[in-house]
Amino acid sequence: MTGEAVVAVEGLSRRYGQTQAVDAVSFTLERAQILGFLGLNGAGKSTTMRMLAGVLAPDAGRILINGTDLLDQPRPAKQAIGYLPEQPPLYRELTVDEQLHYSAGLHRLDRAASRQAMARVKEQCGLTNVGRRLTGNLSKGYRQRVGIAQALLHDPPVLILDEPTVGLDPIQAGEIRALICELGRERGVILSTHLLSEVQATCSHVQIMRAGRLVFAGALAELQQQRQSACLRIGLNAPPLVAELARLPAVTQVESLGGGRFRLHHAGAAPTQAVLDQARADGWELWELTPEQASLERIFVELTLGRGTAE
Repeated sequence: MTGEAVVAVEGLSRRYGQTQAVDAVSFTLERAQILGFLGLNGAGKSTTMRMLAGVLAPDAGRILINGTDLLDQPRPAKQAIGYLPEQPPLYRELTVDEQLHYSAGLHRLDRAASRQAMARVKEQCGLTNVGRRLTGNLSKGYRQRVGIAQALLHDPPVLILDEPTVGLDPIQAGEIRALICELGRERGVILSTHLLSEVQATCSHVQIMRAGRLVFAGALAELQQQRQSACLRIGLNAPPLVAELARLPAVTQVESLGGGRFRLHHAGAAPTQAVLDQARADGWELWELTPEQASLERIFVELTLGRGTAE
């Protein structure tokens, strides 16, 4: 990578008893990148996020935050991190302003710096008009905004968000995603989620975990390039028996779609030439030949369930 790395992780591992929750994970995050951490429940995402945030010690490995070793120099390293856990640490009996003022004190901001930081994050997070409202009376979407705001008070170069849209309605989730995109222009963002649609809408890069290990790490565009043809849709005016189509090279399954149309599932390269040759030889009167790309959802399922890996 050619940009400024704000997070560098080397061989990160963590075990719970006999369970290897995170196994030798390594990656980097650059400024102005939004990295989506994907995986099924139990894949190791939240454990990794907690180690990156400095709230859980790894058994092995190294974490550099903005060039500072998190284990050797925890205070300056943590000062470069803004962390929002899945359940935002909010006091429901405090107003938004009181909550932010309290959080600013935890970051050791003086009165003037606290006032400036609060004004900045309230504007960034759309909280300017709710400062005097009790946090407990806000909608879940606004409580998430408050959680993000307090993670931004000290203007960290790294923002770590664990499932920030879980439990939100579609409108609230869309607003939080737009906010994350805006925040990601100036800092590195790590976003843990199990929703591929959220990664597609928000992230520039993606990492997929399975059983504590990374099975894909790269730009979202690289993952999209793996959408190779998995099926071949054909249309025939004089179709043969399905069994004859199933005997074509590389064909693993044949679906009849009606009206002389079929979907040929195949392994490896699409049997395009074989279909053309056989249709010409046997007079099938071919009128459609369309490769169908594997969806990103299918690639995700294959990677997370261990049906394939990508390096």
